[in-house]
This record gives sequence, structure tokens and C-alpha cells, in this order.
Amino acid sequence: MMYSLNRTLQTFNWRVIFNIIGHVLMIEGCLLLFPLIVDLIYSQHVWDAYLKTIVICLVIGFPLSRMKEKHKSYFAKDGFVAVGLSWAILSFFGGLPFFFTQEIPSLVDCFFETVSGFTTTGSSILTDVEALSQASLLWRSFTHWVGGMGVLVFILAIIPRSNDRTMHIMRAEAPGPVIGKLVPRLKDSAAILYKIYFVLTIIMILFLLAGGMPLFDSLCTAFGTAGTGGFSIKNVGMAYYNSVYLEMVVTFFMLLFGINFNLFYFLLIKNVKAVWKNEELRTYLIIVAFSILMIMCNIVHLYDNSWFEAFRYASFQVASIISTTGFSSTDFNLWPQFSKMVLLLLMIIGACAGSTAGGIKVSRFLILLKKTKLDIQKLLHPQKVEAITMDQKIVDEQVVHQILSYFFCFMLILGSILLIVSLDDFDLETTLSACFTCIGNVGPGLGMAGPLSNFSMFSDLSKIVLSFAMLIGRLEIYPIIIFIVPLFATRKTKRHRD
Repeated sequence: MMYSLNRTLQTFNWRVIFNIIGHVLMIEGCLLLFPLIVDLIYSQHVWDAYLKTIVICLVIGFPLSRMKEKHKSYFAKDGFVAVGLSWAILSFFGGLPFFFTQEIPSLVDCFFETVSGFTTTGSSILTDVEALSQASLLWRSFTHWVGGMGVLVFILAIIPRSNDRTMHIMRAEAPGPVIGKLVPRLKDSAAILYKIYFVLTIIMILFLLAGGMPLFDSLCTAFGTAGTGGFSIKNVGMAYYNSVYLEMVVTFFMLLFGINFNLFYFLLIKNVKAVWKNEELRTYLIIVAFSILMIMCNIVHLYDNSWFEAFRYASFQVASIISTTGFSSTDFNLWPQFSKMVLLLLMIIGACAGSTAGGIKVSRFLILLKKTKLDIQKLLHPQKVEAITMDQKIVDEQVVHQILSYFFCFMLILGSILLIVSLDDFDLETTLSACFTCIGNVGPGLGMAGPLSNFSMFSDLSKIVLSFAMLIGRLEIYPIIIFIVPLFATRKTKRHRD
């Protein structure tokens, strides 16, 4: 076992990995200045907890970030491990302020809450959100914004790396089956994505302010929407504001942030044709429209046969669930079983690749559907030769195999998580939806984990497992498990030699 572990450790370029982790901790230390400043404004006396965490991040991060790289380039395995470890470490240190203030007394709960924030899941263990300080409320929502586009993508945008092998970092962190550069230099691609992200967030804040939402609430809501996270600063969610205008603004932007950010860039350079040809976008919008229509017809009797009210709540929840944001404007746990089943399916599907949303992604389901159709055609016509296409381009066979492998791993991991969480002995609806919502980075589930409930009733074991489910879902499996594979591979090799 020790032999296998040593061989596994030697497999990776640890100097590069520690260097990246150091930069991540340095960035986190800087980001923690925002809630510290908020506390100085509101005078709620929790600034020292944030200052302690900043010092810890800088003290650990600085020497790691100065670690010189023996090799000026690194490979996919190093990028994946760096991303996986960075997100776990980012979440642990990001939860320390909650522990230092004792607003969340348990370290396990702090880790769960912060993982949920950075992975843009939005599941919470808090029974009374409004009891938190303003600084902690802002930090919770801000973790969504940081995690939505990816903290390592942010680092790529501001810190020049040695060469374009950094594509491995972007590929490990960005959601979807394929990741490409918008412009020749990867650093410029990352900067463009973050500029679009920042501008859309500012626009949303202005729309919310125009609807009468206070500035602090607007910032937190926009951070949660842009990152498709869904942490609310009110116990009853968006229902607190009771505003059709605000709900429609949030609905629109939830759907907007569920779209591939590359398409926004194409619009900026006036390449409308590329946007119009995008099959994933068209499928995404069709799924949204059809889901709203089905739920409207199913719940209209609950709202005194008012089609407007049915549309208001159905559109908000469909946008919230498919974009994996997780905001709620009503307790959809009280809706008929059919509507809840539609929402459960949307949790699994998710939005578009290259967006801030979670889920398996529409593009993967499209390619799987086309692969199934092609296999059936080959059974009927063995001599027929066709290729799978997306946006009038042939999909590489390797991409198709990767998607099939991803889907199998997803179901295998989901099954394992379900078995462990079921040890808590909650009802099937609660257990199933809690696991779906965590690995899909959605937020609220059904039953006891519904929109007006929380995850505090789960055991520490389940919370830890669900935390890693959120990380696995956000990083799309491989960065979290890739460290384990060489361990088994080297063990097998050693046995074969022996």
C-alpha cells in the first residue's frame, strides 16, 4: 500500500500543484476583505473572524505561491488534481469565518455551507438565515459569484502562466463536455469571460435597484443569481419581497446565466449566426418553455385558476431549477406530484455547458440522444455510415466516449451517495432529492430538504458525503477522483510484477 501511495505521489508535479493552491489561498485572502469591510460599515463586530482567516490564508498561501516550478509546463493530470484540491481547500478555509464567529458552531456544517456556496449549490444547514451578520450573509452569496465562473479561471485571467498547458486547469474547472479558447491566448479568453460575467452582474443589480430592492439585498441576490447558487438572505426566499417585477427580473437572469458564455461573446462580435445555430441553446429554451407549460396546467387550480399566477410561479421555479440556482418564490413542495417530478428531472438535466449552472448539461443529453439514435439506425441499416453532429460540426468520437464514461461515473457515484445518505433513514423523497440536488448543484430538494427547509437534520457523515457530492458535481467528477485512479493502477502493476 505504501509503495502504491509513493508511486501515486510521484505521478504528479507537486510543485506546480502547490504553487496553484498558494495562489488560490492568496486570492481567497483578498476576497475576504469584502465581508470585513461590510462588517466595519454595519458595526456588528465580526471583523476579527475575517481578519484571522485572511491572515491564515496569506501565511499559508504566500510561501506556496512562491514555490518555484522545476518544469515550466504541466499536464492534464496536474491540472485536474490542482483544481480538485484547490476547491476542497478553498471551501475549508472559506468556512473558517463562520466557525470563528460561532454563527455556525460545527466545522462540518461550516464546510458544508461553504462548499455549497463555492460550488453554487445553495443547499444550507442554517435554520435561521436572517440571524447571520451582514458580513456573513454577503460572504455566503459572494462565494456563489466567485465559484460560478471558477476561481482558477479568475487566476488565469489576472496571473500569466508559463504556457497554454494551463488549458488543463480551465478544462478541469469549466463545466461541459468541451472547452475551447475564444481567442488565441488563454489568459485573454479567461479575461473576456470574466468581463462578460461582471457586466451582466452589474446590469442585474441595476434592475433590482430599479424595483425597489435595497442595495445590500440587490448585491446578494445578484451574486446568487449570476453564480446560479441561490443562497437567500431571507428565510422565505424571494417570497419575502412579494414583487412580480423582482421575480421576473430574477427569472430572466437565472435563465440568462444558464446559457453558454461563449454565445454572449459571439453576440458582442456580432456573430449572430453562431448563436442561432447553437442546438444546445434551442433545446434549452424548448425544455424551459415546455416545462413551464406543463407545470402551469398542473398547478393553476392551486392559485384560484389564475393563469397569470400559475405562470408567475411556474416560470420562476423552472428557471431556478434548470439553471440550478435554487431560489424559491413559493413552497413547491406543496405542488402536485407531477410538477415535483418535472422539477426533479430538471435538476438532473441542468442548463448549458459553459454556463455557471450545474447538472449533467443539455449538450451531454443531446449527444447521448443522437448516439442512441445512431446506434438504432445502425441496427436497422448496418451498412449506413453517419457521424454525430452538433451545430453542423462533427462531434469527435473521443468526446462521445468521454460523455458515456462521464454518465456511467455519475450514476455510479450517485448510487454510492444514495446508499450512504440512506443510513440516516429519512423518507425516499427526501433522500433521493437531497442527493440529486447536491450532485447537480441545485440547492433545494423535496420533502424534508424542500425549499423552506434545510439540511441540518442530516448526520455529519451524510453532510461530508453530500459536500463531496457538490464538489464532484461542480467539477464534473474527474478532478476529485483522478488522484485515486493511479493508486489502484500502481497496485495492480505491482501485483503483476510480483
